[in-house]
Amino acid sequence: MMSSSSSTIDGKYQRLLDVISAQGSAAVAFSGGVDSSFLCHAAAAALGKRAIAVTIVSPMLPKSEIECAADIAGRVGIEHILVEEDGIDEEVAANPKERCYFCKKIEFGNILKAAKERGINAVLDGSNMDDLGDYRPGLRALEELKIISPLREADLHKAEVRELSKRFNLPTWDKPAFACLASRIPYGERIDREKLSRIEKAEDALRSIGFRQFRVRSHENIARIEVSPDERKHFFDETMLDNISRTLKSYGFLYVAFELEGYLMGNMNRAIAGKT
Repeated sequence: MMSSSSSTIDGKYQRLLDVISAQGSAAVAFSGGVDSSFLCHAAAAALGKRAIAVTIVSPMLPKSEIECAADIAGRVGIEHILVEEDGIDEEVAANPKERCYFCKKIEFGNILKAAKERGINAVLDGSNMDDLGDYRPGLRALEELKIISPLREADLHKAEVRELSKRFNLPTWDKPAFACLASRIPYGERIDREKLSRIEKAEDALRSIGFRQFRVRSHENIARIEVSPDERKHFFDETMLDNISRTLKSYGFLYVAFELEGYLMGNMNRAIAGKT
């Protein structure tokens, strides 16, 4: 049972450092997001040069995230390794409900290999306590591969990770939540490079005009845009609507739709959860 002193955010951070230090050396699975960026900072603080960060470069991860990861690695002073994955495994491309399990099994297998080549046996991932509340088949893959989740071991929640990231001047402290591009495609619809590319371009276009929290969900030839509820009002402009529609259609979508209720994390899981 966690003591009262260790239940404070400072106590949790110390617990995090202790968990990481106990590994002796470690490789952080690094996507450039809020959690893995903070974990890189903590790993560098706990292990120094005995910590590395490994980013899987694949069609699932936008170039902007890879650039962010490189920037953060430089800021925290951790060695950054890029592992190229050019193709999409057939079990992932088929996009079953367990897609995330198959994808994580492959990606973390490659991270484990890169780590062992450098004499490192421990691989860390950035899942936090809040990740236990959604449909996350990828967590099963982490358990099978014996991946360590220090943020969860330290009982850290997303809001606390953001607070600590701000304390340590990490620019990702207020970065919007992100998930791999495959999460924009409904389960059962096949994933390919072309679909992922046009989703990436569409989201880059929305980001370039100032939207922060959004998704472009791809339903075959339909782009369904979700933005955070407080950003929806920006769409009520005829010129902007026309420009966004033309831009996304130029990437290959035939129709562009707007989700009225706005962005909701895990929206694609409604189909398997029986939600309406």
